[in-house]
Amino acid sequence: MTEESIYDDGLPNLDLDLLHIAQPEAFSAGSTSTHKPRILLLYGSTRERSFSRLLTEEAARVLQLLGADTIIFDPTGLPLPDSVPVEHAKVQALRELVLWSEGQVWCSPERHGSMSAVFKAQIDWIPLTMGAVRPTQGKTLAVMQVCGGSQSFNTVNQLRVLGRWMRMLTIPNQSSVPKAFLEFDEQGRMKPSSYYDRMVDVMEELVKFTLLMRGREALLVDRYSERKESAEELSKRVNQRAI
Repeated sequence: MTEESIYDDGLPNLDLDLLHIAQPEAFSAGSTSTHKPRILLLYGSTRERSFSRLLTEEAARVLQLLGADTIIFDPTGLPLPDSVPVEHAKVQALRELVLWSEGQVWCSPERHGSMSAVFKAQIDWIPLTMGAVRPTQGKTLAVMQVCGGSQSFNTVNQLRVLGRWMRMLTIPNQSSVPKAFLEFDEQGRMKPSSYYDRMVDVMEELVKFTLLMRGREALLVDRYSERKESAEELSKRVNQRAI
């Protein structure tokens, strides 16, 4: 496949019928959601030529071909966690996008064997709860990383741990691009390669899992321990009123 055809032929082997399983009568029993899957993409570098951003932009293009709505959050100007009030405009923009999303893509460069500070700062601004709302729990997640040298999986492994902590459903597939500076052309487009194909695999799988979870998020935010705690608190209040 030539470099031109991979961008111009619409990826003919892509499964473009995925949205059909979003129809309630076809798959999502009890769900009436028919809007496009809403995917938020986060990347971890503010460099002018950021390879995590370029890979994220490629992922967004594939997601759009698959029928998803995508928004890429630009971390430029996001303050360090807890250095400003949460009312800061950039923090609020990030939190609103997290609430908007049904699935997310996280892509970080590997810095000293781990995710970048720029990426971690974004996650640290997202609380596990916002009042009665859980902003990340039950949402799907795909993880990717770019490497300056040989291939590594340190960062995607860390992102998986982070996704689990945020109570997200992290899909099995993942993408790691070694020597990322060799994988993008002067226009910032990813060159045809097995790494590109893997990224497409990951995005296709993310859409599938997002559609599978649609209308079922409540099942993942309902916990025995919390129901027990709520029942005990209610019982305590009732007893206090009876005294």
